Amino acid sequence: MINIPKGTKDVLPADSYKWQYVEGVARETAKLFGVKELRTPTFEHTELFSRGVGDTTDIVTKEMYTFKDKGDRSITLKPEGTAGAVRAFIENGLIGGAMPAKMYYITPAFRYERPQAGRLREFHQFGVEIFGAKGAQTDAEAILIADSLLKKLGINVKLYINSIGCPTCRAKYNQALKEFFAPHVEELCYDCKTRYEKNPLRLLDCKEENCKKINASAPKMLDYLCEECATHFETLKTHLQNAGVAYEIDSRIVRGLDYYTRTVFEFVSTSIGAQGTVCAGGRYDGLIEQLGGNPTPAVGFAAGIERLLIVMEQSGVEIPNDDKATVYIAGMDAECRDKAFALASQLRLSGVKAEIDHMERSVKAQFKYADKIGAKYVAVIGGNELADGKANVKNMTTGESESVAFADFVAYFANK
Repeated sequence: MINIPKGTKDVLPADSYKWQYVEGVARETAKLFGVKELRTPTFEHTELFSRGVGDTTDIVTKEMYTFKDKGDRSITLKPEGTAGAVRAFIENGLIGGAMPAKMYYITPAFRYERPQAGRLREFHQFGVEIFGAKGAQTDAEAILIADSLLKKLGINVKLYINSIGCPTCRAKYNQALKEFFAPHVEELCYDCKTRYEKNPLRLLDCKEENCKKINASAPKMLDYLCEECATHFETLKTHLQNAGVAYEIDSRIVRGLDYYTRTVFEFVSTSIGAQGTVCAGGRYDGLIEQLGGNPTPAVGFAAGIERLLIVMEQSGVEIPNDDKATVYIAGMDAECRDKAFALASQLRLSGVKAEIDHMERSVKAQFKYADKIGAKYVAVIGGNELADGKANVKNMTTGESESVAFADFVAYFANK
């Protein structure tokens, strides 16, 4: 027996409708905001992520699935969706097209980390990226897309926002952080000692309890924003208020990726404990230039589909299942099963979900199977029905039965 790799999960046919529902709502929401789908490869050159995500992040230093291909090139399974979207934006010349360019993706992603509730080594993201617009109104629209999706899915969350400034004001803040943490360096975890030298801002993102206690009284980025960044943040708050989106300011949000600038945000649910963030994102105005494109502002977010499903389940959200057969056609013998096959084919071509017996079961066993798969109706064909050109159709909810001519099957089941 070969088992599934640790940190991965099968989505069985009985559960796939839940995924299709979430993905369908995500696509519908994106369409309302004029966001179109982008599909990028599952793997990219490793340099894309080391340059884009940041070589001081946990993702790059610890979690990426990286290997050499047969041409001795370093290849990495995508750990997140933004870097690939930016690469596609640059490489395909979209930078010269209509702006803003708004796109979404639904993609698998891969990170080698400790599996836990809502966090797997292969997981799936719905993400949105908006390229070309620098104003806070665009940040607000990205947040509104995420907020609309979560509300449609019936998920109750809190929105937390922060600003981590631009490279100019963040340099001053990084210096203030280094001065604050200097007396505590020996108390920090191993990773934070490295972060202290390379990227002090990431000290605020540490999940180690001792580090969290130390940084609880650290300086706040909002106190170090330059005038332009402060105005941007105030404008964002105004747009959110005007849109009726409630938020809280959390100065500890810095995000785990190096490419963010100014606005960062998280939608958090308490339903899955410590891993409560179900959607997060922010602005990344320098990433496109960093990856070889012309200077272009951008903002985006990503939501983990596994986490969304967990929160929906724990919140008691009923996910509609329209995968069930409208009618199961039961045949008593080989000739009747042949007729059932012909009728089912007509129904399916007309858009009606129909099922038949492939196991040569008795009619009684076929009824049990039809009930098990949730068929709304069972149409029984025996020798008499075959001779009369009719089937006995039973409503599996009410128990009522009526005779329906084979010639009327399509019309009868079309609206059931």
